[in-house]
Amino acid sequence: MTTKLTLRMDEHLTEVAKRHAATHDTSVSRMVAAYFEALEALSADAERGALPAPSDRLRALVGVLPSEPEPEKAYRAYLEVKHA
Repeated sequence: MTTKLTLRMDEHLTEVAKRHAATHDTSVSRMVAAYFEALEALSADAERGALPAPSDRLRALVGVLPSEPEPEKAYRAYLEVKHA
C-alpha cells in the first residue's frame, strides 16, 4: 500500500532533487523511499551490531596505501632516528 507524503523543502533543493531524479531515471518519491529504506536497514544492522557492507568507492581504495607488515617495528625505527 502506498500513501501520499508532502515534503516542504527549499525551492533550490526541490530543483536539485528533480534534476537528480531525471538524470538517474527515477522519481523524487522513489529517491526519498530508497533513503528511508537505507536508514531502516542501517538501524537494523546497528541493532544487531553488524557493520554495513563497504561501498564500491571504499573497496576501490583498498590497497592504495602501501601496507606496513610490522607497524610497531617501523615506529620503533622512526623513534630511534628521531631521538638519536
